[in-house]
Amino acid sequence: MTLGWSTNERSLGGSCGQTQNTSAEEANGMIQPPDLRQVTVLTKAEWLKIQDELNGVNKDEESVREAAKQREALHLQSKEVVKLWSNTIAGQRQKKLEAKKIREQNEEEKRKLTDEEEAKYQEQKRKEAIEKAKTQLYYQTDRVKGLHRALLLTEVLKEREAQIELKHRIKSASKDADEEFMNKVKATEYEALRQEQEKTRQKKLETKAVAEDLKHHIKENELVREREKIENKKDGEETQHLQELYQWGQRMEEERQAKQKRNLMQAHLAHLTNRDLIRATEAQKQEAEEEQRKLFLSAKQKMVKLRKDKERELFREAQQRRDSVIKQLTVTPEEQTVSEEQRIAKAVAEQDAKQAQQQWEEDEKRAAMLKSIAAHRELARQEKEQRDKMAKQSTRETLEAKKEADRIFSEKQQLKAQKVKEDGRKLLDFNATQMAEKSARLQQLKREELEFEVKNAELTAEEENQFQQYSQHVIDAAAEAQRNMFPLCKAAREGIGGGLGPISSAVRSSYLVQDCTGAQMPKYVSGVTQNIKNLNEAADIQEAKMRLGFTWQ
Repeated sequence: MTLGWSTNERSLGGSCGQTQNTSAEEANGMIQPPDLRQVTVLTKAEWLKIQDELNGVNKDEESVREAAKQREALHLQSKEVVKLWSNTIAGQRQKKLEAKKIREQNEEEKRKLTDEEEAKYQEQKRKEAIEKAKTQLYYQTDRVKGLHRALLLTEVLKEREAQIELKHRIKSASKDADEEFMNKVKATEYEALRQEQEKTRQKKLETKAVAEDLKHHIKENELVREREKIENKKDGEETQHLQELYQWGQRMEEERQAKQKRNLMQAHLAHLTNRDLIRATEAQKQEAEEEQRKLFLSAKQKMVKLRKDKERELFREAQQRRDSVIKQLTVTPEEQTVSEEQRIAKAVAEQDAKQAQQQWEEDEKRAAMLKSIAAHRELARQEKEQRDKMAKQSTRETLEAKKEADRIFSEKQQLKAQKVKEDGRKLLDFNATQMAEKSARLQQLKREELEFEVKNAELTAEEENQFQQYSQHVIDAAAEAQRNMFPLCKAAREGIGGGLGPISSAVRSSYLVQDCTGAQMPKYVSGVTQNIKNLNEAADIQEAKMRLGFTWQ
């Protein structure tokens, strides 16, 4: 290190010496090595001090900041260490909070257990209340009331037997008291019999009202079926009417299309007729023009011929005049011969020039006439070609228009036919949807009715089984108490209803005689017949269940 610092110091000294000797080197023109005697050697502390002064570093401020950082780190470390101590105020407070939290959790668990026990207890209470209500409602049913009435009747009969026995005992003791007691008993029995007859009459009236109600329901069901039949018939008639309307619309559309085709054919034939008439008119016009042209040419030829005849006539007259002049001149003296000849020659020359001029003018006129005739013919030919071209163009345009009209008409007819087909398909789909919905509704009603019947049969069988168990329990208790079993057995008969007829769907029907008494007809059915009937009913119920299950699938 010392060597290194010495090297730096030498470098610094060398640089200083180099600065001092710059002018000398420049004077000599070359770089000279430093003079070791003039190099200043610095220590490390001086060198660092110089560097700090140059860089503006304050060692005191840095030491103060470093000490502050160390104190802050120690303070944070102390806080972290103190945080884990348990014998401090903060530690005790933290322990209390944790203990309070644990205590609240335990209390919450206890409350939850208490609430669960309370909920179970309340559920048990509700179940007991429901069972009690069901039992009370079951005891309020007609058959159970009838069984209870029969049980009360057995108690009454038992009491009656006891009273009769007591009566016999009293009779043997005292006849007068027995008679008086017998009178009271007779009165009581008469009153009981009267009440029993009144109850029987009331029961017959109730049975009759139930029968009337059943008849009324049967009539209502029949009316509902009749209305359904009428509605089905109306739906069929309406569907048939819509089908007839659809067929009528198709016939009208076919007639309209046929009529439109006939109109188009007539229009086409009329167009062909007009075209033939136009062609005939143009042919007649062309023939008239050709005739006119021929007349013009013949008139022109006649005029040319007349002009030539007139020219020959004039030439003959001129020749005659010249001959006459020559004849007159032959008799004149010879001295006038030369002048006369000159005049004649001059006159002949003028006449010739005039005739030549007239001939040239006539030739010019003839050429102009021929040129005008050729121009007229060319113009007529061009006009004819133009008319033919316009006629062809008009015919072509008319044909294109007819083709376009035929195409548009065919497209419209196709669209109309497609629309009619779509309307018919939509109508058929709508009718099929309506029929399917109606069939689905009928099937749903049948399923619901069958399901209701099966459920009703099951509930009735369950109620019957429950009632039979309860009645058997009551009968066993009455038998143990040595009561009269006849009223209980009568009240515990199978089947809902108080009739004496056969059981149908767990309901015992009633058959009344046709008189004013309203008494029920007796039943004479053996045990074997009853067992067979029960088996048949069970088979019917099973079959209904199977049909219902098949329908649900």
